[in-house]
Amino acid sequence: MSSDDVLVTCTDAALTFGRGAQAVVAVHGADLEIRAGDRLAVVGPSGSGKSSLLHLIAGLEQPTRGTVIRAASLGPYDIGLVFQGDSLIPALNVAENTALPLVLADRPEHEARRTALAALALVDAADLAERLPEEISGGQAQRVAAARVLAQAPRLILADEPTGRLDHATATRVLDALLTAAGHAGAALVVTTHDPAVAARLTVRRTMRDGRLLAPEEVS
Repeated sequence: MSSDDVLVTCTDAALTFGRGAQAVVAVHGADLEIRAGDRLAVVGPSGSGKSSLLHLIAGLEQPTRGTVIRAASLGPYDIGLVFQGDSLIPALNVAENTALPLVLADRPEHEARRTALAALALVDAADLAERLPEEISGGQAQRVAAARVLAQAPRLILADEPTGRLDHATATRVLDALLTAAGHAGAALVVTTHDPAVAARLTVRRTMRDGRLLAPEEVS
């Protein structure tokens, strides 16, 4: 695989909040390479630094030590984010929420809606298109969030505990949706989770413990 396939490289990347005696180290010197097509689970309990690492990868936080280098070809709309819980805009219906990244990227409204409806169909949520977020369940909202990323067609999908508040059956459907989104977009997928069943469906597992990213575990 050529260097052109490397999307993000973290080298000794650390993230500290606060200063002096009040400083909290969320991530200690993480080394990580994300390549096109990767399916990576970052596993660890709440408070282990998983979300902070994902924020560094996405560029939502800047490292206080080390570097996080994203490929020069990786634009802002090439990274799709799926957060735990409700990330939909209450005043927009499901189709409008799904089309939002395309509208923000100045795609024509009719084209954005058509793409959004196709993405909803791929995650088995087409029947929700005209509903408002308050009219759908948490699991349905997470599938809509996956559809929004699918419509965006990013090269890297980052999902932060997307199944953390869901029952097993609903969590399975949400992960199916994320894998579908990544497959159709040809994107790398990084999922943070504390659920071994979720991690087992991804190709590589990395464990975080007390802010430290441990060595990779390859899964056949």
